[in-house]
Amino acid sequence: MSLLLDEQRCFPLYAASRLMTRLYQPLLEPLGLTYPQYIVLLILWEDAPCSVSHVGHRALLNSNTLTPLLKRLEACGYLQRVRSARDERVQELHLTASGRALQKRCACVPDLLANRAASAYSAEKAIALKARLYELVTALSQSLEEI
Repeated sequence: MSLLLDEQRCFPLYAASRLMTRLYQPLLEPLGLTYPQYIVLLILWEDAPCSVSHVGHRALLNSNTLTPLLKRLEACGYLQRVRSARDERVQELHLTASGRALQKRCACVPDLLANRAASAYSAEKAIALKARLYELVTALSQSLEEI
């Protein structure tokens, strides 16, 4: 494999990810959220209360990235970080009333994003691509475990 950009396997994924995040930005900005914060909130709306490590695992974020993000969400009043009663080494995340209320305000985001992207990429292609990307994520995660 050469060092030509067009021959790099990762560049199209990187570029698509950056472009997708840019599509989210005008939808999330009025809510005061960044895309990584939105991802963490999606996990919490589904799984809270849960541990910080659980969120890091699901979001594929390291603690050095996740900790400042959680502190900002806590400062906004959307969550509380609490030491586990069973194990003081474990920090649990609990949604606040404001965090739960934000879920209702964010409910329109997936449909708005789908509408923005629909003209460029069909729903059927998007669903198939998502399935293939999850296969890739699984394979890459397994490769990293072997290192």
